[in-house]
Amino acid sequence: MRDLRTFTLSGYDKGRGIAVQALWFCVMNTLFMAWFCPARVRVALLRAFGAHIGEGVLIRHRVRVLWPWKLTVGDHTWIGEGAWLLNLEPVTIGSHVCVSQEALLCTGSHDHRSADFRYRNAPIRVEDGAWIAARATVLAGVTVGRHAVVGAGAVLGRDLPELTLHTADGTRALKEPTP
Repeated sequence: MRDLRTFTLSGYDKGRGIAVQALWFCVMNTLFMAWFCPARVRVALLRAFGAHIGEGVLIRHRVRVLWPWKLTVGDHTWIGEGAWLLNLEPVTIGSHVCVSQEALLCTGSHDHRSADFRYRNAPIRVEDGAWIAARATVLAGVTVGRHAVVGAGAVLGRDLPELTLHTADGTRALKEPTP
């Protein structure tokens, strides 16, 4: 029997104090997500709050990042409008990755079997050349392999090997990418 009164934040480290968290939320909700904020300013803001961001990264408006200090992004990666990086734990995104519009990378979950509904969080890794298509969801603890594709609207709850396509209809191998 679930008893949500017993839920605590034990085992979850936000990684920064309350003042930094509050400052990030102010910046994210007033400037970072705004349509008028240039992409290069978004990258600079993430770096200022501790994210490791490579060169040539494009971050569109309405992108939400829970904790920048738990984010690493490689070179020449795109993050599309409305994407949500719900990174209670680290999210590592490789180079030449496309995270499309309204995709969700969610490192947080709960243990549905425990009465206190405790956290069951785990990091996410998206390797070089992968594509997380529009409105796709990648769940806690998952690695998306090199040049793999999570199709539009699909939910991925297990590791996806390199050169593999995962859609709502199933998973299949892809051909080698062309240079």
